[in-house]
This record gives sequence, C-alpha cells and structure tokens, in this order.
Amino acid sequence: MIGLVLAAGAGRRLRPYTDTLPKALVPVGPERGGKAATVLDLTLGNFAEIGLTEAAVIVGYRKEAVYERKEALERAYGLKLTLIDNDKAEEWNNAYSLWCGRDSVRHDVILANGDTVHPVSVEKTLLAARGGGKKIILALDTVKRLADEEMKVVADPGKGVVRITKLMDPATATGEYIGVTLIEGSAADELADALKTTFERDPDLYYEDGYQELVDRGFRIDAAPIGDVDWVEIDNHDDLEKGREIACRY
Repeated sequence: MIGLVLAAGAGRRLRPYTDTLPKALVPVGPERGGKAATVLDLTLGNFAEIGLTEAAVIVGYRKEAVYERKEALERAYGLKLTLIDNDKAEEWNNAYSLWCGRDSVRHDVILANGDTVHPVSVEKTLLAARGGGKKIILALDTVKRLADEEMKVVADPGKGVVRITKLMDPATATGEYIGVTLIEGSAADELADALKTTFERDPDLYYEDGYQELVDRGFRIDAAPIGDVDWVEIDNHDDLEKGREIACRY
C-alpha cells in the first residue's frame, strides 16, 4: 500500500500565500525541521505513522515548490516520493487530477486531498474497515452539522454509498466525505474508467462525481465513520486559522 495526495490545486482564496505556493504547501502547523508544517507535511506524517514507505503526490499549480522540497520531505518522513504532473491543474477540476494518478492506485492506496487537515486516526479507521470484499472506503464525518458547501454522502448499511454530491439537502445526508479514501488496487481499472467518463463529460467535475459514476454503474463504495474528531478542509483564510488550531493538537 502507498499514499496518494492530490496537491495540484491553486487555492486562489488563500492568496497571498498561494501566489507562490500550491495550497498543500501553505503553512498550517508547528515547525518541523525548521519550517512550519504544511498540509502535505501533516499528511505524509500520517502515512509514515501507519507504516507506509512510499507515496505519490499529484502536482500542478506551482509544482516547482513541491519539487524543491521533495528530498527534504523524503528525509523527514522516511517516504519515497513520486511526483506526478497534472498538466491541466489550472484548467480542469480534480476528477482529472485523480485520473493522473491512476497507475498509483494499482498498488492499493490511501488517498488524501492536499487541503485536508486531519488526525492519523482517520487513516487507522480506514485500515480497520478493510476486508469483506470492500474495494473503496470513504472516510465519513457523521457528527458535523452540514451546510450547502460540504461534499455530502448518503450511505445505506446494506448497499454502501448511494449518493455523493454537494448538491443535496444537508438534512438528507448521512454525513460528509472528508477527502480521505482507501482504494484497493482491484478497483483501479473501474475507477480510472469512471473518472475518464466524468471529466470527459465535464472537466469541471470533482473526483467524487467519478465515485458517483461508479455507484451508478452498480459498483459498491463503502463508508467508514471517523467518529468525533477535529478536521478541516482548507478553502479560505477562516479555514486556515481553524486548520492551524487543529494542527497544533496533533
């Protein structure tokens, strides 16, 4: 198993930080190795803690900043890193970005969005949920009160995920997908095909729309509740402040 991080996004709502850095490299945590930790640092630290030795990072916007830090990140977390270029990072949404990492998924991966600050308990929950024929398992927050912006999920105990989209009544949702997924290698081909269908239909769609495409095809996707843990998706400066508060606790 390897880690996979989507870190190609621009994060324009976090300017001026993202004038020169991708969102995944905006400082969020206490210093590690003389530099303030980033979301990428925190995520790679989680991967190392669960015993992974390799990770791939999808890069695009300001990718040179990630290339410059690659060796230092490898040393800091004991991970061999592979950087994968997304040539359309500033044009298309992340369904294409995950598709760019389709070969990595063949190894079994834990996928993490490059803007999600979360504790390692999330990865441990996904690992504990493996087995029983499950091929894709989403980390689901069933505690948080939801609003319109969240990536909401309806899950059925017998059928798995039924619907995943931001475009639903929050009151109907089981919970929020937090941007971390365990994907078994046996799902790689079907996932890649669903993602390709998704971004070819509309390049502005999310990879979660690719998950929905899979579900619509009859593929079972499961969800694992993460419990009452602090995490945040960093989209704007308010989220960044929250992320900094949370990161100090981990």
